[in-house]
Amino acid sequence: MDGHDSQDPKKSSTDMAAFVQNLLQQMQSRFQTMSDSIVTKIDDMGTRINELEQSINDLRAEMGVEGSPSPVAPSKQTPEEGKPEEGSA
Repeated sequence: MDGHDSQDPKKSSTDMAAFVQNLLQQMQSRFQTMSDSIVTKIDDMGTRINELEQSINDLRAEMGVEGSPSPVAPSKQTPEEGKPEEGSA
């Protein structure tokens, strides 16, 4: 029985080392999968941003406002130009 007990710690440490190595390999695999997924999503976002930029430039070209100020500024008029102020009798 003493001989069997003396090999238990060696077997136990070998099993523990194999377990830890397996666990580290699983973690590395999962990390690599997540990393690849993140890179793919970033690339997709970059593509979508480029497409959005191109669409905006196309719309601006269609409107003929390339290089001119934003169309929002001229539309802001004082309230008395278009309608009477609320509360005036």
